Amino acid sequence: MATTELHERSTDHGALAAVERRARELLSREGVISDHQRLRTYECDGLAHYRVTPALVVIPEDAEQLAGVVEACAHNRVPFVARGSGTGLSGGALPHAEGVLVVTSRMRAIREVRPQDQRAVVEPGVINLDVTRAAAPHGYYYAPDPSSQQICSIGGNLAENSGGAHCLKYGFTSNHVLGAELVTPQGEIVEIGGAAPDTPGYDLLGAVVGSEGTLGVVTSATVRLVRLPEEVRTLLVGFETTDHAGAATSAIIAAGILPAAIEMMDALAIEAAEAAVHCNYPAGAGAVLVIELDGAAAEVAAEFDEVERLCRDNGSFEQRVATDPTDRALIWKGRKSAFAAVGRISPDYIVQDGVIPRTALPEVLKAIAELSESSGVRVANVFHAGDGNLHPLVLFDDSVEGAGEAAEKVSGAILDLCIGHGGSITGEHGVGVDKAKYMPRMYDEDDLDTMQLVRCAFDPDNVSNPGKIFPTPRLCGEVPGRHKGVHPLQDAGLAEVF
Repeated sequence: MATTELHERSTDHGALAAVERRARELLSREGVISDHQRLRTYECDGLAHYRVTPALVVIPEDAEQLAGVVEACAHNRVPFVARGSGTGLSGGALPHAEGVLVVTSRMRAIREVRPQDQRAVVEPGVINLDVTRAAAPHGYYYAPDPSSQQICSIGGNLAENSGGAHCLKYGFTSNHVLGAELVTPQGEIVEIGGAAPDTPGYDLLGAVVGSEGTLGVVTSATVRLVRLPEEVRTLLVGFETTDHAGAATSAIIAAGILPAAIEMMDALAIEAAEAAVHCNYPAGAGAVLVIELDGAAAEVAAEFDEVERLCRDNGSFEQRVATDPTDRALIWKGRKSAFAAVGRISPDYIVQDGVIPRTALPEVLKAIAELSESSGVRVANVFHAGDGNLHPLVLFDDSVEGAGEAAEKVSGAILDLCIGHGGSITGEHGVGVDKAKYMPRMYDEDDLDTMQLVRCAFDPDNVSNPGKIFPTPRLCGEVPGRHKGVHPLQDAGLAEVF
């Protein structure tokens, strides 16, 4: 599977030069990058299969600088893409070949921590885990915890509506953002939402969170802080098969217990984690569950006894309880390192992100195993079992002719399985460029046109992260309906016409 170099619409070089001049007026010398070799540092996000070298990179230090650059882009009709830490897995922050990449990594101020209101105000470049570190001395933490939380940034979390292991109990980023300062695609700084639990009028904040940078660039966010629990108990459970682990998961939820997290890894994922971080998971396990309970001490103790019993009743052969924070961290290290760890057992892999109803887990996992066997393509499964968010890792060796194409075929078939069982093509990684071609399998033409009318309301000139999410982006002002001719994304192999 050769790395894809995308070429997009032509931008007038005079317009781009005008934007660069304005950027150099606004930013420090180090904040504007035009050297080709340095630009290549930013050619992809965490999904390295797609690569585009941006025409210009700017690294603003505050909202005013960022807004000035965006205003110049809008005035000159130059496309721009916002990027945080670059940990995304859908190509959502993939640069535009003739546009500006706006990097928010220097906007890392935690403006306020207000424990009395259970709020914090943070800039987009703030690392996810640093919010919790700032809040912890006050007895609070920030609940959304993607596996990359030590390096991913809040701006990217908002763009993709990221979740994490504890989203089963605490929800996704959208459940923890109350307000945002947004630079619109025209370069205007506006406030949406607020510090109050709910604001009147249309839910513009709900539209922006998860919009993958297509509606503007967030320059600060007011996030909700959660009280540190009185007690936390973490249990590692070994099962012979994923069916047994899935049955235990369903039994726990059916019993009315809502753990903070229930994570599952199959044998291949366990093998990778052991090779990478030596997490010492149960030997011979076909699947493990990482189950975490938190809350009031008495409640956690009662629920924990019931969880242990339900796991035994559903075939667990080994259970380990974390005895201290170090032990707990090691249990979680195996799960949170899983994506990177797969590199120990396969030179290349595709990370997928489908969602299914929890009750469909056994059937879908069986179908994935059959796909793997019939195709000869190995698939490691790591996922949020409690809410049915799957992260199949499709393994291949790109040096073998046809291996990449076979892996992509299996990857697409897994998404079709998710859709067929009433699920979705993404839970927390976003659509980006990677899954745009699958959107028509979930939505019909009218649905897609309606979604793009929302984008057009924010960005009528289509300059804010163009070419993402939609397989054939329509130009604002066009009559809805099927496009004639070949769209550039079709030509690049990223879009299909159905």
